[in-house]
Amino acid sequence: MPELPEVETVRRTLEQLIVGKTVADVAVFLPKIVKEPPDVDLFVQRLIGTKVTGVGRRGKFLRIFFGDWVLVSHLRMEGRYSLAQHDEPVEKHTHVIFRFTDKTELRYRDVRQFGTMHLYPAGEEEQHPPLNKLGPEPLSDDFTLDVFRARLAGRKTKLKALLLNQEFLVGLGNIYVDEALFTAGLHPERPADALTEAEQRRLYESIRSTLAEAVRLGGSSVRSYVDSKGEMGMFQLQIQVYGRKGEPCVRCGEPITRLVVAGRGTHVCLHCQR
Repeated sequence: MPELPEVETVRRTLEQLIVGKTVADVAVFLPKIVKEPPDVDLFVQRLIGTKVTGVGRRGKFLRIFFGDWVLVSHLRMEGRYSLAQHDEPVEKHTHVIFRFTDKTELRYRDVRQFGTMHLYPAGEEEQHPPLNKLGPEPLSDDFTLDVFRARLAGRKTKLKALLLNQEFLVGLGNIYVDEALFTAGLHPERPADALTEAEQRRLYESIRSTLAEAVRLGGSSVRSYVDSKGEMGMFQLQIQVYGRKGEPCVRCGEPITRLVVAGRGTHVCLHCQR
C-alpha cells in the first residue's frame, strides 16, 4: 500500500498534470469505488463543469480540489492515477475516468479494486470519514517533539502497532515503520510508554528523517508503485531492513530477522534493536 512518501509524490505529479483543467464528463465503471455520495450519478453531476484548483494530501489520502468540491481518494493496494489523451487505449482495470475539456483524461486504474473515493464540499472533508479521525502529519511543523511525547504518554501498545495506527500518526505503513525503528535502534515490540526521553527523541527524529528522505527520492517502488507519470521511486535503494530477511545488517553484519508484530511482517536486526 502506498505510504506517505508515495502519496506525496503522486500529489506532486498530479499537481503538475491536472491543475487548471476543466471537467467535461466523468465515467464511473465500478460504482463501488465511489463511497460518497452514494448516488454515482450525483457524483458525476457535481464534478461536470468544475475546474481542478489544487491537489493536496492528508496522510495516505489524496485530496483533489474541483472548485467547491474536494475528492478524497485512497489508493489502497494498487490504485494509480495517470493522464492520457482521449484517444489512447484504455487499460484494463480502469474504473474511473475524469474527461477534461482539452481532450485529456485523468484515469484511475485499480487491479485489486480496493481504492475509495469520497466527494465532499471543500473545507468539510475533515469532518467526515475517512479523514475525521486521523492523527497529526509527521512532517508538519506543528508535529513537535513535545507533541510526540504527549501522544506516547501512557500508551502500553507495542511500537510497531502504534506507529501503524493512523489515528496516532498518519502516513506510516510497514516499510517506513520498520525503517524508522531500525534507525532509532528500537525493537518493534517495545511498549511505547517504556521509552526513555532519549529514545523518544531518537524515534521522533528517525520518523521525520526517514519520511523526508523517502519523499525526496519519490517513494519506494518495492512492488507495483509508480507515480502519475509512470516513474518509479528510488528510496528502495536505501532500505536498511525492510524485506531484507537473512541479509547482513548494514551496521553490525548480523542477519536481519523477520518477525510478525501486530499481524504484520516485521524486519529487525536483533543485535541493533534489542
